[in-house]
Amino acid sequence: MMLITKEVEKRLGAHPIYSQDGKGGNAEVIVKFFNPSGAGTWLITEGEKREDGDWELYGYCHIHEWEWGSVMFSELQAFRGRFGLGIERDRSVGPGTKVKDLVPNYDH
Repeated sequence: MMLITKEVEKRLGAHPIYSQDGKGGNAEVIVKFFNPSGAGTWLITEGEKREDGDWELYGYCHIHEWEWGSVMFSELQAFRGRFGLGIERDRSVGPGTKVKDLVPNYDH
């Protein structure tokens, strides 16, 4: 599965790091990544492409608990979980989806 499509790349380009700062649960989710074989959900709200072609991504993430933070796209691409499964993109998340739509008990 392609994790960053041309459409996702275009939307990330329009939402650089800090562009949604202070919006909290009202921040628009550009793309949702998840680990299909264990813990790990990343609601990416911002991103910037680096000179080396990698993306620095920022959003509301859950591994042990929900928290705001950043991750490099290359880290998500390289991850292999149980059965050798990699990170996947949730295709049902589209434009206009907010963090609070995907995390109903959002309290930050």
